[in-house]
Formats: sequence, C-alpha cells, structure tokens
Amino acid sequence: PQICVSKCPDRYLTYLTAHGVPAELGYYRNFCVPTFDPRKGPIEVLKDRECPAMLIPSTPLARRCFPAIQAKKGVIMVGNETTYDDGRGHRRNVTELLEGAKKANVVLETRQLAMKIFEDYTVSWYWIIIGLVIAMVASLIFIVLLRFLAGIMVWVMIVMVILVLGYGIFHCYMEYAKLKGEAGSDVSLADLGFQTDLRVYLHLRQTWLAFLIILCVVELVIVLLLIFLRKRILIAIALIKEASRAVGHVMSSLLFPLCTFFLLCLCIAYWASTAVFLSTSNEAVYKVFNESTCPFSGQTCRPETFNTSNVTKLCPDAQCLFAFYGGETAYHKYLIVLQFFNVFMFFWLANFVIALGQVTLAGAFASYYWAFKKPDDMPAFPLFSAFGRALRYHTGSLAFGALVLAIVQVIRVTLEYLDHRLKAAENKFAKFLLSCLKCCFWCLEKFIKFLNRNAYIMIAIYGTNFCTSARNAFFLLMRNIIRVAVLDKVTDFLFFLGKLLIVGSVGILAFFFFTQRIKLVQDTAPPLNYYWVPILTVIVGSYLIAHGFFSVYGMCVDTLFLCFLEDLERNDGSAEKPYFMSPDLRKLLKKTNAGQADA
Repeated sequence: PQICVSKCPDRYLTYLTAHGVPAELGYYRNFCVPTFDPRKGPIEVLKDRECPAMLIPSTPLARRCFPAIQAKKGVIMVGNETTYDDGRGHRRNVTELLEGAKKANVVLETRQLAMKIFEDYTVSWYWIIIGLVIAMVASLIFIVLLRFLAGIMVWVMIVMVILVLGYGIFHCYMEYAKLKGEAGSDVSLADLGFQTDLRVYLHLRQTWLAFLIILCVVELVIVLLLIFLRKRILIAIALIKEASRAVGHVMSSLLFPLCTFFLLCLCIAYWASTAVFLSTSNEAVYKVFNESTCPFSGQTCRPETFNTSNVTKLCPDAQCLFAFYGGETAYHKYLIVLQFFNVFMFFWLANFVIALGQVTLAGAFASYYWAFKKPDDMPAFPLFSAFGRALRYHTGSLAFGALVLAIVQVIRVTLEYLDHRLKAAENKFAKFLLSCLKCCFWCLEKFIKFLNRNAYIMIAIYGTNFCTSARNAFFLLMRNIIRVAVLDKVTDFLFFLGKLLIVGSVGILAFFFFTQRIKLVQDTAPPLNYYWVPILTVIVGSYLIAHGFFSVYGMCVDTLFLCFLEDLERNDGSAEKPYFMSPDLRKLLKKTNAGQADA
C-alpha cells in the first residue's frame, strides 16, 4: 500500500521494536494506513499490511521517499549503517537497496532534463513566436508568388529532371566504355551470381549497360509524356495560378484552419474525458481466498467487515484479498463495448469537423469561380456565407459522409488491435490474412477520403445530397482521369517544394540564430541549455503552419478544377451558356464567349 506522509522517515525502526513502546509507536503511526488499529498484535498488523515491517532513513525525491544512500570511502551506507533489520528478524546489506536507488536516479535525471527544457522555453518563447510568424509570412508570400512563378518552377523542375537523366546516361556510357578490355569486366551477371559486396557489380560492363538502358527508357518515357501531356500541364499551371488569385480574394480562408483545429481539439477533449470517466468507473473487487475447503471460496467480500463476518469463523484460514479491478454488474461487463462506441464517436465527430471545413472552403472558392465578373459578383463575405450554408442545408450529408469514413477507420483500428494480440501466435495463415485485410482497408480509407473530398465540393456547388454528389464527382473525374493525374502531381510537387523551402529556410535561420552564429544579433540570442529545443520547435511549428496554408490552397485548386470540368461540360460559350473560367484558361483552351473577345 502507498500512503501520503508529511515527512520521510529519518531513522531505522521495525514494527516489532516499536510495538509496545508508546513513544516509538506514536512515531511509527505516521507511516501506517489511516485504519491502523494499535490494539492488534504485530503479526496481524503485518498480515493485514496496515504498517510497513521496517523503516529506513529516506530522502524525498519527486514526491517519493527513497533510501538515503551515500558512499563513504567507497562503502555504501544508509544512515551511517551498512546493514539493516528487515523487520522479520534478519539483517540485510544496504546494497540490496541500490536497485531502487538506480531507478530513482533515472527519475531524477529525467526531471532535471525536463526542467532544463522548460528553462529554455521560458527564455526563448518570444523568439520562437517570431520564427513562426516568419514562417506564416513566408507561406503567404509563396502562395502569392505562385500566381507569377508556378509555370517557371514547374518547367525548370522538368528541365532539371531531363538534364539529370541525360547526365546519368552520359556517365553510364563513359563507365561502360572505360571498362572495355579490362580483365574480368566482360563476366555476365548470371555467371557472377549474387554477391554481398555490391561494389563488385560496378566493375562489370553489363551492369553499366543495364543502367544505360533503364535511364534511356525513363528519359524517352518522360519526353513522350511531355509531348502528349504538354497542354494538360499548361492547364494545371493555369489552374494553380487561378487558385492563387482566388485565395487573394478570400484571404480569410487562410485563417479558417484555426477554426477546424479548435473544433478538433473539442472532439479530442470529449473523447479523452469520456474514456477516462469510463475507465475509472470500475470498482475494486475483493474475493475470499483460502487454502482449505471453504463454502465461501470465490465469493465477493468487503475488507472492512471481513474480520467480523461469519466467514472467518467457519473458515479460519480464509482471507479477503483483491481479485481484480472492474465490477460484476451488466454495466461493467459491457464497459469495453462503451469504450469501443466512444472511439467510433470520436472518429465520426472528427471526420464531421474536417468535412465541415472542406465544404466551407469549397463553397467560398466555388463562389469565386462561378462569379461571371470576378470579384464583383462574389458575395460580400464568401467564407461566412459558405459556412452558414453548410450548417443550414448540408449537415446531414456531411454526417453521412463522415459516418462512412468512420466505419472504415474503426474497422482498421480493430484489425490493428487483433494484429497486436496475434503477434505471439504461430499461425502464419492468420497473419497473412490479417495483413491482406489491413492493406485492403487502408486502400479503401484512402479512396473514401478522396471521394468524400470531391463529393463535398459538389455539395458546395450544387447542394445535392451526399450520394448524388459522390456519384457525379466520381464519374466527372473518371471522364478526365489524365487531367486529374497531371494536376495532382503538379500540385504535389509545388506543395513539396513550398514546404521544403519554408521549413528549410526558417529552420536554418533558427539554427544560426540560436547557436549565436549571426554576428549582428549574436548578443541578442538567449543563453540556452539545449539549443535544439527552440530549433526543433520552430521547425515543427513552421511545417504545421505551411501545411495549414497549403491545405487551404490545395482545397482551392481541387474546387476550381471540378468547377472547371463542370464549366466545360455544362457550357458552350454561347450567350445563354457562357464560360465562367478566367480569360487565361479560355485562351489556353481556345474558347471564347459569344460577344466577347479575350485579350
């Protein structure tokens, strides 16, 4: 049993010694349970674990009492003694207490590390905030610059890939030619067989010939893709530029992820508090244990009244001991089901919050695209208008989409739980089947997330129900699958480049600042115990900020893309059905509206 004491013991003392001496027993009571009865005999007290068998000099550490171990001239001692009485008539060496002291040392070192990290945060928190503000400004500038530099960045990257592959082909050919005539270089890969030292293969002409052929094939495929997909790449670049303009007209959308984050925090808090309440609603169950035959064996009992009950009279050797933590009522039996339902509700609520954020952003950016005169025909507050429409008209559709995704996620959690339980099993077929199921449901979750995202965009545009929107979005994307693939890869590349640029530049700046390597502000940098603490905080924070900005931008690109595809299929440029796309897109596709001439 563990009890709270006002002061740790400062002397050696056993209960057998203190019993019967009022002064010593008065001191000893400070370390006994509150229900300790001094009228009991020593054996009965120790059997019921009401008092410790012995006390040893201790020191407080992390709100715990640990043996006061010290070394004098290489001799381990506790309270100037090398041995102690264990309270059961045996003398023990104090070195047996060292194991507990070692674990206490780990606690102490961890506490000191935590204190030093906390000190670093207290002296550098405002510089960390400045670093995060710089990351926010850099993310905003990058999104604005995409309007002007998206095409340049994409084509420069494509040219660099072609040049790198070209250099690889040239290098492989030079190595292949250099090995001509050298001894052993004409041995085939089949004759050489498998070698653990991979450098052996680099001395064979056949290896460099294989590399040369592979790189030539890859180079040819990329060039052919550029020839046939050139127009689609241009469309993707134009849509990215148009998304930058849309974000510029709906600047409040960049702050909307904070609302989603706040709602997600509420969901996590609800789930965590409910889980804690459920897990702590158990009760300690005590049962009768005995060595001889007893009719009451296995029955529940209460330790407070056990000694005065009939059980001790009929079964003198019976004891009322702790059996398990839980309960035997119907509520306690189905507690695991309630926890499972709580997890399911967490996934459902979290997915609903994410869906609400996606349909709100989609509605705001769709109002930009379908404005014939941009931005004059847009509503005054597009983001708030979209948020109001989502709550008023589309709550059921969002809940249904979140429900479908939550069911798949709960199944994945169940499979992970089963996999954890079956790790020690030797049934290889069961492990193989479980791995296949985990892979299938992982793919299914990815597909449903992709489908839901586009379904929410169609809900924001047309206001149709979830199933209709999902079907229309799926078939619309399938009719334009090549455009989807090209746009997806181009945006992925730009987002990767943006995150790398922002996180890398802010992280390098933080490194040079906190390590006092910038001479202009060398005296400004705070003294730190571990300079990596603020640097890692700035890097992680910068990534989260950049990810938040680019998630809004990605939603904008996807929304404008679906609107663009709908515009092409629904309109023909006539006076009755004019195109709503920007003049740049119309010019790229050689489309015009009746009575209008694009510059």
